[in-house]
Amino acid sequence: MSALVNFLLTNPGILGIGAAIVAALGWGLRQRLAGERAERDRQAAGEAAAREIADQVQNDIGALPAAAARKELKSWARD
Repeated sequence: MSALVNFLLTNPGILGIGAAIVAALGWGLRQRLAGERAERDRQAAGEAAAREIADQVQNDIGALPAAAARKELKSWARD
């Protein structure tokens, strides 16, 4: 058993293949994490844009007189 382990740890070809496999797995993990981070950033930007539009609508409604706001909001209400 120790001869096999000794052979695997001292053979440069096998060590190179093992290092390449470990490097490929590490690179794949890094790419996956980068993709997750990019998706979270994209969703956060979308939510921020939606929040900005909602705030603008809220400010526009708050600036209208009560009667005009009711009339405007009736077009959005379900009958």
